[in-house]
Amino acid sequence: MENRASGARRWTFVVALIVGLGLAAAPVAFQMFTRAPKGGDMIDAFRPYMTNAKITRFQRDMRNIDAAMREARAQMLPALSDKAQLDRAAVDSQFASYAALDKQWKAINADMSDMLRTMHRDLGDFAAVDALPPFKLFPWFFVLPGLMVAGFAGWGLVRSRRRDAPAARSTRAPAVALIVLGLAIVAAPVMFQMFTRAPKGGHMINDFRPLMTTTKVQRIQGYFLVIGAGEGTIRNQMLPVLVKNGSTPAGLAAQLPALTRFSHDWPSTSNQMAPMIGAMSDNVDNYLAVDAMPPFPLFPWFFVVPGLLVAACGVIARRGSRAEPVQV
Repeated sequence: MENRASGARRWTFVVALIVGLGLAAAPVAFQMFTRAPKGGDMIDAFRPYMTNAKITRFQRDMRNIDAAMREARAQMLPALSDKAQLDRAAVDSQFASYAALDKQWKAINADMSDMLRTMHRDLGDFAAVDALPPFKLFPWFFVLPGLMVAGFAGWGLVRSRRRDAPAARSTRAPAVALIVLGLAIVAAPVMFQMFTRAPKGGHMINDFRPLMTTTKVQRIQGYFLVIGAGEGTIRNQMLPVLVKNGSTPAGLAAQLPALTRFSHDWPSTSNQMAPMIGAMSDNVDNYLAVDAMPPFPLFPWFFVVPGLLVAACGVIARRGSRAEPVQV
């Protein structure tokens, strides 16, 4: 019969083998080979826009457009009524694109400003996620250590079945290897600062959930058409009516500075912001893939718990190897 130390040694290697195979299989179970690369693509697409300079500029642009819309109601419409005898009903009829923008602006401004506030709030979270190792490598951080653990555990299991006297000593090397590998797996999330970065990633994913839907993105894309058409009507039709009725371009620029700035800045604003919304639209599926993965705050523990188990198995096996097997 084999003594208890030999039996304990064998079971520790069996447990380590199961843990290693489970670690290697985790990316398959969580579909990480398809989902993680999509997360990397999303991060790459958002990187040019998730900066303080970009988001602050977009927020300033939205405030400027809001000032222009308030100025239009407070000054341009009364001027049209006074100089061209156009009351509000006539304005709405003759300048339908402006009327549509004016009617929708409150909702447009609230929706887009909320989106930009969310993005600005999550700049630090995005930077933390972007500092993690590339998403495309994530599955291999499970597979490679898992296969190594399984390999060392299998090696120890085979050696633990030997019935000759040196059997105990022959399991020391795989036991030590499991200890070292287990501690390395535990250390990985510490080295990559996953305990601080991964929860921030989870926070960002949660914050972006209302934004990253096809319905939401299409609605925001529609806003650009409404704003662009309204701005074009103001610049090409409404202001020329005032010029035709006695105002001068220089006088209007002085009288309506916010509207003047709106017309001047809109091409640049649109050219800068539209690609960001396009990136959001292109990455809805990528976001959904990331959102379907396990919560980000759990990722460090997917390394720590298996690593501790493997190291513990190695310690138990190492202690058991000090006792010689007894045969009867």
